[in-house]
Amino acid sequence: MILATFVVFMAMFFLVGIGSVLRSRGTKLDYYLASRGVSPMFAGLSAVATNNSGYMFIGVIGYTYVAGLAAVWLMLGWILGDLLASLFVHRRLRRAAGASGQSSYIAVLAGWQRRDLFLWQRLAAIVSLVFLGTYAAAQISAGSKALHGVLDWPAEAGAVLSAAMVLLYSAAGGIRASIWTDVAQSMTMLVAMSILFVAGVQGQHGLIAAIDRLDAIPGYLDLTPQDLLVPGVTGYFLFVVGWMFAGLSVVGQPHVMVRFMSLESESQMTRARGWYYVYFLLFYLLATAVGLLSRLYLPELESLDPELALPSMAVELLDPFLVGVILAGIFAATMSTADSLVLSCSSAITSDLLEGRLERPLHLKLVTALVTLVALGLALSGEQSVFDLVILSWSTLACAFAPLLALYALRCRVDQGVALATTLVAIAIGWWWRWMGWQDALYEGLPGICGGALVGWLLSRWRWKRSGEASGIAPDPRTRAL
Repeated sequence: MILATFVVFMAMFFLVGIGSVLRSRGTKLDYYLASRGVSPMFAGLSAVATNNSGYMFIGVIGYTYVAGLAAVWLMLGWILGDLLASLFVHRRLRRAAGASGQSSYIAVLAGWQRRDLFLWQRLAAIVSLVFLGTYAAAQISAGSKALHGVLDWPAEAGAVLSAAMVLLYSAAGGIRASIWTDVAQSMTMLVAMSILFVAGVQGQHGLIAAIDRLDAIPGYLDLTPQDLLVPGVTGYFLFVVGWMFAGLSVVGQPHVMVRFMSLESESQMTRARGWYYVYFLLFYLLATAVGLLSRLYLPELESLDPELALPSMAVELLDPFLVGVILAGIFAATMSTADSLVLSCSSAITSDLLEGRLERPLHLKLVTALVTLVALGLALSGEQSVFDLVILSWSTLACAFAPLLALYALRCRVDQGVALATTLVAIAIGWWWRWMGWQDALYEGLPGICGGALVGWLLSRWRWKRSGEASGIAPDPRTRAL
């Protein structure tokens, strides 16, 4: 019954994705941005499904299992940072995308001020390929963990199935297939998480009884995070601000931001944002609650793999049909992000590294297939934590792109040298922070983004003052409008 239910849902997602081919226009803009004709509801739900990936089902629940109630600070910080970023960047990005006519997130950033950022664009494309590919591998790995935890399949089988599904409908319909399936998958994800939360509470004979049992675990309902950079209120503040920057880092994620770039017009951003945040808050609350409950049912996972908490809990609590729904929800989450990542990698190759050389639909699909196979190979090559892989990729991409967007928001003049210095310094600081082992106390994207933006701002002012200009503020009215 579990397998049958799972297969039915997978078939539904596949048919939705393949059905999008009927709307295909056979152009590069259509393949990567759906001809900028996506509705606010579809853009919002697709973006949030892509954001709430296997990381949420596997990584966040595993983190909450270990950290206890203190994990709520991660949730609050992340959502607040994401919201602040959307208020300042999303509409400007959609406007810039429309003005540039580009189908690639990186190409839009490179052409934001109508300057020649050729070298930066190539560097950004390489960074995207490496870390979006790693991110995609993490999603495929999350799917394989789910199948292993529920059906006891070999890890390789789940990874191959996930990659095959992504390849079939993404290569066929491009981002439209990805967005359409994201909407169907987002509903399945929400239903799956809701089912598990209700079953978990009922299994403890009510919410109050569950809270009492959690409180009996020493320190589990303590709101103080572990490994604070400094003790006391200051440490709390830095921890939350760090995760705010993790949420703010969404502006540096090409696979999420292209959803907003594909809107019909920038005036629809408010409605898309509404769909996005209502879903995001509800889903994150449920995920955190399920992570806490999983500690009551699976205490033995503390010494094994906490990232198996959700599938293991589903098997213990639910009948086979509902376990199939949960499994479909986890797989939907991994695919809704993996397909977006694969398409973003494909776009980086065809629009940024090999611009103008691969324009035919067949070329775009072959590149998508190649990227999927590479991501599958990475997923099969090791046993790394989904949570760690996603955070590393997320923070590196944020360091690569968020500081540059901050300079654009400040209307600084950005030339080739400024752009390269901003990105390289930001990434170097973020990696150094992680190498020092401080990422658990303070998210590495915070020093990386702030350090890169500061260096870019100072360099911009110095370069343009030295060349005889009064300041680093771009006088071009078209640039200011963006």
